[in-house]
Amino acid sequence: MNISAKSITVPEIVLIAVTRGALGFGAGLLLAGKFTRERRKALGWSLFLSGLASTIPIAMHVFGKKPASAI
Repeated sequence: MNISAKSITVPEIVLIAVTRGALGFGAGLLLAGKFTRERRKALGWSLFLSGLASTIPIAMHVFGKKPASAI
């Protein structure tokens, strides 16, 4: 099994985050009429909190990286 390291820049991460948000927002608009107000609110909070929970560790990993030292 070949595992290779990939380098990703902050602007690329921002682009990924924005596109994920746009997809979620679009899906929410398409499905908004299918649920009652209470269900929409519960689903919205669930999606928001799960997105927040998955974004924080990624951001901490990216912004906590130390620059590679020259050997």
